[in-house]
Amino acid sequence: MNAFGIASYGIAALSFLVLTLLLITAWRGRQQGGHLIVASAVTALWAGILAVQSYTGHVPVLVIYLAEAIRGGAWLLALVAVAGIAAPTWLAIAARGLCVLLLAAAVVLPVLEHYGVAMVNPTLLLSRAGLAVALLALILLEQIYRNSSQVARRSLKYFIIGVGTLFAYDLFLYSQTELLHAVSIDAWTSRGILNAFAMPLIAVAARRNPEWSLDVFVSRQIVFYTTTVLVIGSYLTVMALGGLYVREIGGAWGNVGQIVFFAGAVVVLASLVTSAALRRHARVFISKHFYRNKYDYRIEWLRFIRTLSSTDEEDVGRTALRSIAQIFTSPGGFLFLRDETGKKFLPYAAWPMSIDSLGLPASLSADDDLPQFLAGKQWIIDTEEFRRAPDFYGNIAMPPWLLDKEQLRIVSPMLQLDRLVGFVVLYDPPPPFELTYEDRDLLKTLGRHVATHIAQQDADRRLAESRQFEAYNRLTAFMMHDLKNSVAQLKLIVANAPRHKHKPEFIDDAMETIANAADRMTKLIEQLRGSTSADRHVAADLRELAQQAVARCSYRAPKPQLQAGPPTMVMANAERLSVIIEHIIRNAQDATSETGSVSVSIGQNGREAELLVEDTGAGMDADFIRNRLFRPFDSTKGAKGMGIGAYQVREYIRLLGGDVEVQSSPGQGTRFAVSLPLSQGQDATAAAPNSNAVV
Repeated sequence: MNAFGIASYGIAALSFLVLTLLLITAWRGRQQGGHLIVASAVTALWAGILAVQSYTGHVPVLVIYLAEAIRGGAWLLALVAVAGIAAPTWLAIAARGLCVLLLAAAVVLPVLEHYGVAMVNPTLLLSRAGLAVALLALILLEQIYRNSSQVARRSLKYFIIGVGTLFAYDLFLYSQTELLHAVSIDAWTSRGILNAFAMPLIAVAARRNPEWSLDVFVSRQIVFYTTTVLVIGSYLTVMALGGLYVREIGGAWGNVGQIVFFAGAVVVLASLVTSAALRRHARVFISKHFYRNKYDYRIEWLRFIRTLSSTDEEDVGRTALRSIAQIFTSPGGFLFLRDETGKKFLPYAAWPMSIDSLGLPASLSADDDLPQFLAGKQWIIDTEEFRRAPDFYGNIAMPPWLLDKEQLRIVSPMLQLDRLVGFVVLYDPPPPFELTYEDRDLLKTLGRHVATHIAQQDADRRLAESRQFEAYNRLTAFMMHDLKNSVAQLKLIVANAPRHKHKPEFIDDAMETIANAADRMTKLIEQLRGSTSADRHVAADLRELAQQAVARCSYRAPKPQLQAGPPTMVMANAERLSVIIEHIIRNAQDATSETGSVSVSIGQNGREAELLVEDTGAGMDADFIRNRLFRPFDSTKGAKGMGIGAYQVREYIRLLGGDVEVQSSPGQGTRFAVSLPLSQGQDATAAAPNSNAVV
C-alpha cells in the first residue's frame, strides 16, 4: 500500500469529479463543452483506478493501460473540438486515429498473447502510448494558441497551462520510463497531485470562454480561501522539512533547533495571514489573473442593495455613500446635491465623518466647470490622472478644495434621466488600486441607482408634506367658519349702533375701528378661500414695505432699526411681501433678548434687490439650518407655532424668482438674506448709496 499514491490520486479524482459536476450543471449543449465534460469525467475515473492500484497493488497492467488510453484519447478529442478549424486537418485525423489505435491495441494484444504471439513489454507499451498521446496533445495545444487572436489568447491561456501541465508531466514521466526501462514510483505517485493542481486552471478557462457554452461559477471566496489553505499547507510542509533538516545537522541541539525553527515559522505565518494589505493584494491578484471581471457583480450588488436599504443610518445620503465606498474599499467620501432652484450644488452628506468637519464650501455654482463637465461628459474624474494630464479632461478649472487634497481620488456624477442631480467624491482606496473601465462603468451604474433612490426618498417626503398640508387646509376651513361668525356679529353691531349711540364722537370712532376689523377679517377669509388675486404681482417698493413692517414690529423689544436707501422696486404682491418681511423681523425678535439688537437694511446688488435682517440672538447650528429651518410643520416653539412660517417665506421668495440664504452660528446671531429681481423699470445703476434713513 502506497499512502502518498492513495492521497495523490484520491485528491485528483475528487478534484475532477467536482469539475465534472460544475461543467454538467453549466453545460448549454455545445460540442466543446460536451468534450470537456467527458474528458473531466474520464480523468476522475482514471485517478480513482490509480488510487485503488496504490492501495491494493494488484490492479492488472491491462486495466491501467486502458485507463491511460481512454484518458489520453478523451483529452485529445477535447483538444480537437476546442481547436476547431484552427487545427490542420492532418492533425485532427492523427489525433482521432491514435485514439482508435490505442483502444485497438488493448483488444488485439491480449488475443495475440493468448495464441502464443509475443507482445511488447507492458511497461514499454504503456510508456510509448503515453509518449504518443503527450506529444500529440502538446502539438494541439501549440496550434490552438498560435492560431488564436490576442483577445482569445487571454481567455485560453489558463486552459493551455492547465492541460499543458498534464501532458508535459506525462512526457517527462514516460521519457524517463523509456530511458530507465522502468516506471519511477515517486514520479508516478506525484502525478495525481499535479493533476489536481491543474484542475482549477481548467475550471477558470471554462469560466472565461462562454463560447464553449459553459457558464461555470467559481466563487471568488472559495478560490481565495482554497488558495490560502493550499499556500499555508505548502508553507508548513516546507517549514517542517526545514525543521527536519535543522534537527539532522544540529547534533545535540537538533531537537531544540527544530522546535525553535518551526515556532518561528508559525509566528511568521500568523503575521502574514493577519495582514490586511497582503489579503488585498491576494484578492486583486486572483481577480486580475483568474477572472474576466474585476468584481463578483452578484455578490457586490447584493451587498450594495442590502446596505442601501439598511436602517443603520438615519441619513439616506450617508447610507448611499457607505454602500458605494465599501465596494471600492474607500475609507469614506461626501456627496453634493443640486438644490431645488437648480442653480447650485450643496453639501448633502458625508461618511463616515461629519460633513461639517470637512471644511467644504457652502455651495458650488451649477455654472462652474466641474458640474458642467460632469453634466456634459458624464465621465468619472480620477484626480490622480487629472494632475498628470489635465488636458484629458479639457483643462477644466477644478475647485482648489478638491484638487489640493491628494487623498480625494474619485469624482462620480449622479444622473437621473441624463440630468446631473449631484456628484460623489470618494477618498483614495488603499493600494493596490487602479481605476479601470470596470470601475468607471460600475460607478456610473451606482450613481444612477443612488440618484433614483434619493429622489424616491425626496418624493416620499414631499408626499408626506402634501398630506400635512391637506390637514392644514381642513384646519383653515374651521378657521373661516369661526371668522365668518365674528364678521357677522361685528357687522350687526355696526348696523344697530346708530340707533343706540349716546356719545356720537366716541361711538363713531369705535364703529370705524370695528368696521376696519371686519374688513380685515373679510380679506383674510377671501385669501384663505383663494378667491382674491393675492398672487397678482405689481411693482412694489421694497423700502416702503420694509418701513411698514418695521413700524408694526416697533412696539416690541428689541426695536428693529432700518437702514434704507433709495426706492427699490420689485414685482410682488405688496401686502403679502410685507407680511413676509414682518415674519422675518418677528422671528429675529423672538430669538434676541431685549438688550440685543435687530437691524434691517435694503440695498441693491447688480440686478437684484437685497433685504438683510440681522440679529444678535441665540443663533442656529448648521445642522438645524440644513435639515429643519425650512421644513414645514417642524416648529421649535411648541404649541405656539405651526412650523410653516420660514417655509412660506422661502417658497414665496422663490415664487418671485429670488432666493433666501441664512448664515448663523450658536451664540453669534443670525443673518437672514433675501434677494429679489428688480422690476424692469428699476435702473440698478442709478441707485445712490448716500441717502440712508434710520427708523
